[in-house]
Amino acid sequence: MTSRVGSRIAVIGCAGAGKSRLSVELGKRLGLPVIHIDRLAWQAGWVEVDRDELVRRQQAAFPRDGRWVADGNYGGTMKLRLAVADTIVFLDFPTSICLYRVLKRRFQFAGCTRPDMAPGCPERTFDREFVRFLRYIAGFRRNNRLRLLERLRGLDPSQQLITLTSPREVDRFLRSL
Repeated sequence: MTSRVGSRIAVIGCAGAGKSRLSVELGKRLGLPVIHIDRLAWQAGWVEVDRDELVRRQQAAFPRDGRWVADGNYGGTMKLRLAVADTIVFLDFPTSICLYRVLKRRFQFAGCTRPDMAPGCPERTFDREFVRFLRYIAGFRRNNRLRLLERLRGLDPSQQLITLTSPREVDRFLRSL
C-alpha cells in the first residue's frame, strides 16, 4: 500500500478514533501545519465560539491555496474544509475502540488541557456532559456515520478519500508515506 496524499488534508471520524494523533503524525511526516478544529471552536473555560466566528476562523485557517492538516469533524462547518481539502482521511473505527480511547484520554488528561484543545479547557470529571458525549459516540455508527458517508459520496472526483478502519490500517498507511 503506497499512499500519495495531498497538501490539504482533512482528518475526520468519530471522537476517540485517533484523528488528532494521526493529524500530528501526518504533519510531522509531510511537513504540514496541523490545525485542530477544537482549538478554533472553543475558548478558555469551555466557552464555545458562535457559528459565524467558527466559520470565519476556519476560512482563515484553511485556504484553498494553503498547506495544512485539519483535525476534526464539527459537522456544521465540515463542508468548508471538505470543499478545499485535496485529501480526506476518514477513520471509520468500531465503537468499542472509540469509547475505550475517550475513556482512556479522560483519565490521562484529567484536570489538564490536551495538546489539541484550546487553552483553558481542561479535561473534566465524569459529569452529565461527558455522559452525553459517551452516548454520542455509542450512537455514532448508527446515526452520524451515515450522514458522514453521504457527505463523502458528494466529493469531487479530484479529491482523494482514504478510509481506514483499524489502528493496524492507520499504521500501514503511515508506513506507506
